[in-house]
Amino acid sequence: MKKVVVFSQIDKEILSRLQQDYHVVVLNPKLGDINEQIRQEVVDADGMIGAGRLLNESNLAPAQKLKIISSVTVGYDNYDVAYLNQKKIWLSNTPHVLTETTADLAFTLLLSAARKVPFLDHWTKQGEWKRTVGPQQFGLDVFGKTLGIIGLGNIGTAIARRGFYGFNMNIVYHNRREKPELAEPLNAQYLGLDELLQKSDFVVTAVDLNTESKALMGKAQFELMQKHAIFINIARGSVVDEQALIEALQQEVIFAAGLDVYEKEPLQDSELFKLPNVVTLPHVGSATAETRKKMANLAYKNLVEALEDKTPRYLVNPNFV
Repeated sequence: MKKVVVFSQIDKEILSRLQQDYHVVVLNPKLGDINEQIRQEVVDADGMIGAGRLLNESNLAPAQKLKIISSVTVGYDNYDVAYLNQKKIWLSNTPHVLTETTADLAFTLLLSAARKVPFLDHWTKQGEWKRTVGPQQFGLDVFGKTLGIIGLGNIGTAIARRGFYGFNMNIVYHNRREKPELAEPLNAQYLGLDELLQKSDFVVTAVDLNTESKALMGKAQFELMQKHAIFINIARGSVVDEQALIEALQQEVIFAAGLDVYEKEPLQDSELFKLPNVVTLPHVGSATAETRKKMANLAYKNLVEALEDKTPRYLVNPNFV
């Protein structure tokens, strides 16, 4: 019987299905160091499934016959792909099924930041609503404003659709290359990054993390933005110089920010927690019951196909290049 290592919490139904057909080992942080557990269990493992763990040479070196790591994520920056190629281990992911859900969350952050929802929620619950609200409680309009999208991929396009059709927004975008086939239905204009930052009322990052996008948004970029602008990040935390963003918010270089991702996660003891003009969420872009179920099913399918000597459809490294 082939062995599967489950390295994070996964959908109970998927776990049950795996246990019917494979020898399944579920790692448990309560039993000791997870990396040591991985090193021990991966020796004779055929497959792995999960999310949220750094997997690289330090914990995968003992693997002797590991064929696939099925990640219940779209992003794969937690995995050393070059090392997996060297070991001839497939890495699969779960694209497309979380596009609309993540786009919904981007607009949740945008609207919450624009209308000061967390601040006003706390203000109301603290009993401060004793009179008609004044300028301190005022937010900003969204309808008809300019929305700048950095990264017009599947999620970026879904965010742009919401802005264009739902809020009559003017869409501008920046991407490694122009995408007229996606932009034209939305009347979206391609701009260089600097010009996009200067013209946008709302800036949303929806890029993959790579050498070009790492620290894409720093002090110089925030200073280009308008004083009333709002910055939203649902991409990856490392796309942003977090300290530069904190300073931009503290000094009111920009109006507000909405964040779902951070340089270090889980976010602990951050200056962001002290700022009333930032909305912080715990990396929940895909975290709805329906979407997580779809992701789990796709990860299961990827894993099983590999273990049955088929080629999974959604491979990060199909050719070990």
